[in-house]
Amino acid sequence: MIKGMKGKIAVSLPQNLILQANRAVDEGKAPSVSAYVAEALAQKAKLDGLSDLLDEMLAETGGPLTDRERAEADRILGR
Repeated sequence: MIKGMKGKIAVSLPQNLILQANRAVDEGKAPSVSAYVAEALAQKAKLDGLSDLLDEMLAETGGPLTDRERAEADRILGR
């Protein structure tokens, strides 16, 4: 798809996420539920890309993290 073009999909979400998206719109934090969901997907894609980059870097620098290193990284990333 060309940048700026939009498509339409239907998804099923847990009720709590629907309520959260509607609340964000009601509070002016997002212009629409679609915009809220699109931003969430964009953030997820960004995190996935960073995870892939980390995997590549680890492969080039000595392998996977130790359990302790992984726990510290998760703590820093808020996971």
